[in-house]
Amino acid sequence: MNLSADEVKKIAYLARLGINDNDIDAYASELSNMLDLMTQMSDTNTDAIQPMAHPMDQTQRFRADIASEKNQRQNFQSIAPQIENGLYLVPKVLD
Repeated sequence: MNLSADEVKKIAYLARLGINDNDIDAYASELSNMLDLMTQMSDTNTDAIQPMAHPMDQTQRFRADIASEKNQRQNFQSIAPQIENGLYLVPKVLD
């Protein structure tokens, strides 16, 4: 996919980036190469590939799930403007 200079200018405008007019052709070429790579990657058949959590196929080291700090809920809620049933009440922001 080859991007035109106008498309690069539009992308730069939408991303709020300032691009020199001298550099537009280079950006168009590089962005076109990236889009071509994305097209190649999306065309690759990955049906038999198992998803991985890490590219190096490493396992996550877990620590014990133990509370390490004392419960200060009463202290924090005592200075809150409004609480109800142990929950913080906040102003409504969505209708």
